[in-house]
Amino acid sequence: MIKLGNTDLQTAPIVFGGNVFGWTLDEKESFRILDEFVDAGFNTIDTANVYSRWVDGNQGGESEAIIGKWMKEKGNRDKVTVITKVGSDMGQGHRDLSEKHIMEAVEDSLRRLQTDTIDLYLTHWDDENTPVEETLGAYEKLIKAGKVRFIGASNLPPERLKESMRASAENNLPRYEVFQPEYNLYDRRGFEEGVDPVCREEGLGVITYFSLAKGFLSGKYRSKNDLRKSVRGGGVEGYLNERGFRILKALDELAAKHEVSQAAVALAWLIHQEDVTAPIASATKSSHLKAFFEAVQMKPEPEDLQLLQSASAYK
Repeated sequence: MIKLGNTDLQTAPIVFGGNVFGWTLDEKESFRILDEFVDAGFNTIDTANVYSRWVDGNQGGESEAIIGKWMKEKGNRDKVTVITKVGSDMGQGHRDLSEKHIMEAVEDSLRRLQTDTIDLYLTHWDDENTPVEETLGAYEKLIKAGKVRFIGASNLPPERLKESMRASAENNLPRYEVFQPEYNLYDRRGFEEGVDPVCREEGLGVITYFSLAKGFLSGKYRSKNDLRKSVRGGGVEGYLNERGFRILKALDELAAKHEVSQAAVALAWLIHQEDVTAPIASATKSSHLKAFFEAVQMKPEPEDLQLLQSASAYK
């Protein structure tokens, strides 16, 4: 177990990405995969109120509702760390981090999750129309009411993250303790040249999303014909280039060397990054969860990590 930033929350080395619940997994399959996840010793689930609003017929909240029903049925709420988010467009037509919206949204999330407290509540996206002090003030009320334990943020540009941390210090408001960036072997520049120095300076825990580059780093997408293999395939086309293939070659080499999957190697690289607490990854099959286990058990040698660094270099 690893400490999440400056909190008393403990997480296993991989966090489950709950965006698949109510999208590529129905309730029954979601329960099955969640059972396997916790039975394997993992404990943290990441979701958001907006998951999975993008599916025809969905309104948002489907993922939270499935997780809530599962925890209620299994009676395991005390064994699971729940992360959810607020701020996305839930039908109002814009991102919203106003106090009014947060106070309403948290009640909806608590109801769907069938719990009294959210372990880690994240600002999902920036809302430039709301002062950071107002957002943090709303979180302060929720923490005092016992509805939220700790707060974090995702997708904030460095300036807004700095502004938020400064506002917390100057106004004695709760501070973000965890940051959630897009970060993986291919998508490195945005984090490394963006918020990473701020996270390091402020001692923030880091949990990465799109840790497998929308599935590209699993190695199953090698050509445009492969994009039809999954409903998520369309998001992978931009990785099919010289640098992407160079990364796949390194993943193939190390997967063969360690007798694990390419996905396991890509996750292990993140686990061994000094500034990363734990990568987030989704799973829809037992074989995907096997990659989680392989990644945690894998002991890459310095030359393995160097090979991946070189293959994924963007400068």
